[in-house]
Amino acid sequence: MATTLEKRPEGVASAEQERLLAEHRRQARLKWFWRIAGYVVVLGVWEVGFFSWALEFFTGRRLDENLLPGPLRILETFPNILNSGRFLESYGATLTRIGIGFGLSFLIGALIGILTQNRWLDGFFKDATMISLTTPGLIWALTGLIIWGFSPMGWIFAIFLTTFALVTVNVAEGIRALPKDLLDMAKAFGVGTLQRQRHIVIPHLAPFLFTALRFGFSIAWKVTVLTEVFSSSKGIGFEMRVASQLFRLDEFFTWALSFFIFALFLEKVVLQFFERRFFRWRPEVIVA
Repeated sequence: MATTLEKRPEGVASAEQERLLAEHRRQARLKWFWRIAGYVVVLGVWEVGFFSWALEFFTGRRLDENLLPGPLRILETFPNILNSGRFLESYGATLTRIGIGFGLSFLIGALIGILTQNRWLDGFFKDATMISLTTPGLIWALTGLIIWGFSPMGWIFAIFLTTFALVTVNVAEGIRALPKDLLDMAKAFGVGTLQRQRHIVIPHLAPFLFTALRFGFSIAWKVTVLTEVFSSSKGIGFEMRVASQLFRLDEFFTWALSFFIFALFLEKVVLQFFERRFFRWRPEVIVA
């Protein structure tokens, strides 16, 4: 009996692939549904005054609406801040500080992490890294304020010492996970030190660098606003300080929520965009 094998046209997915893709889309829709539902529930109970009722139930004191304005009132306040011109000016100042402070921190922290391939240099930087990792950012912010006052060196100092250790530790962990056999083979074939770093070490460290970038940036974002509260005349932290001192709590929460939303935008849109482009060679795993 003669049989023929029909070759599936190139680019046409099999039934199993279609099923997996459909399941993947369904899981994505469910994930987004529950994520949005979380925001709706939290903002909903906030708007109806649930938190004020809870405080009154446990303490006997009802929180005045002016001290905890609802989401709708915050949305009404946002256009006023945007039209005043303070919004773009403040975000520009804060992002400039993050760019300078964390940019230096990331470059130097990554370099120190790569240098930990040498056990002598690893021992040299080990304690300094641990001190920076365990010291609260508030201490560095106050120290920068005491030494430099309102000078830019104060917030550069605070951002750098708070975040460089996170980068160093992540990169150093990547160095420890580096396959020694691969380096030995490169040495056996006469590959130079700089070529080994460029073609073996750096590509291997890419996931660890992105992890360091994500966590380091999140800490730098917080420390920058914290330093602005204490030692700045402009920026998001400065605006929050002024709003709290004048008891303009609607403005205070508007700045706080815009801070959260912008941080999520940078993480979920900007950073993940570059991460997907960098790792576009890796196939996406679809779990049934």
